[in-house]
Amino acid sequence: MLDQKLVRNELAFVAERQQVRNVQVDEKQFTELEAQRKLVQQRCEDLQAKRNASSKAIGQAKAKGEDAQPILDEVATLGDSLKVAEAELSEVQEKLSGLMLGLPNLVHESVPSGKDESDNVEVRTVGTPRQFNYEPLDHVDIGARNGALDFETASKLTGSRFAVMRGEIAQLHRALVQFMLDTHTRENGYTEINVPAVVNRDSLTGTGQLPKFEEDLFKLVADNEYFLIPTSEVPVTNTVRGDILDAELLPIRYTCHSMCFRSEAGSYGRDTRGLIRQHQFEKVEMVQIVQPEDSWQALEDMTSHAESILKKLELPFRTVILCGGDIGFSAAKTYDIEVWLPAQNTYREISSCSNCTDFQARRMQARYRHPETRKTELVHTLNGSGLAVGRTLVAVLENYQQEDGSVSVPDALQPYMHGLKAILEPKT
Repeated sequence: MLDQKLVRNELAFVAERQQVRNVQVDEKQFTELEAQRKLVQQRCEDLQAKRNASSKAIGQAKAKGEDAQPILDEVATLGDSLKVAEAELSEVQEKLSGLMLGLPNLVHESVPSGKDESDNVEVRTVGTPRQFNYEPLDHVDIGARNGALDFETASKLTGSRFAVMRGEIAQLHRALVQFMLDTHTRENGYTEINVPAVVNRDSLTGTGQLPKFEEDLFKLVADNEYFLIPTSEVPVTNTVRGDILDAELLPIRYTCHSMCFRSEAGSYGRDTRGLIRQHQFEKVEMVQIVQPEDSWQALEDMTSHAESILKKLELPFRTVILCGGDIGFSAAKTYDIEVWLPAQNTYREISSCSNCTDFQARRMQARYRHPETRKTELVHTLNGSGLAVGRTLVAVLENYQQEDGSVSVPDALQPYMHGLKAILEPKT
């Protein structure tokens, strides 16, 4: 959530910055509601002051032996009027709060304007795509051998956009998870954390998925409003919700492997083939909680941590800055890392690393105590995929495929595959 004082006092500036996202702020609605809030709040304060004065007068009248009933009647009337005014104020504040919750974060000045992913700006390219002397297969056809990657059975079990993995592909998928976690904990300074895959409404509101993106979530029917997590960013970031942290504890760096669930309500049939866009997938997430002055360097570090996985796997990739029209709701700046997929002859997103500044922290009321002033200030939160496991599996299968249908195992993964150097080898 944006700072309400900033929106109130610099509404024109906020509206201008939101145009980078192609978001139009209804300045008239904000102005009218704010004027109404001030008017009703003043009325509440005036009524409260009159009731307090009358209550004091009751005591004075009784002390003098005078009839206090007229004043008692006046206090009762003022009390009724105050209740009406307070209800009206609550309604106005609720409307303002709804508008505030619907406003995305202000993007950093380095974020380029643009409408969609075609306007993202490339920062760097690492590695050279492999040249095949045959037509490379996509991961669906590669995984079809021996039913190692089975979408038909998954459809029978659940429905479309789910997958069953068997044998060596299931083993490779698990190896990727362990490899990513080991890299982030042993080399990149993260602490592994395991969190619930079910969260409440407060958690999703804290990180910005609610109320705006409820249709993208899987909601559980229960006594309480529970949701399946779209990413472990939600529960991991919310571990500090409502807390006042000691500055000595910062930065906090967590990495988490989890299932993720997304309804893909707005995808309209895109990427229906294979593992690219599934309702259920696995991800290794990185989350950092830092002091405000450290967050921009933390974003660069986190992006390099995600890139380090692809470098170790020797997969070609490029890193781009997302333009205003493509950046996420809570992010002030985002780097997307895109891996090369031979069968599609293009780069596809495999990680997003974002600095959310104090946007999520304000919604969560996550603060720290400044070591010098001893005052509480909002922390900054960052999150990034390190990496999306299914998409990394796709990249390995396609980039390391051999003409006989087998797939070489990247050197970095061989220790996790018990020394296996190739999978899906044809039987002799």
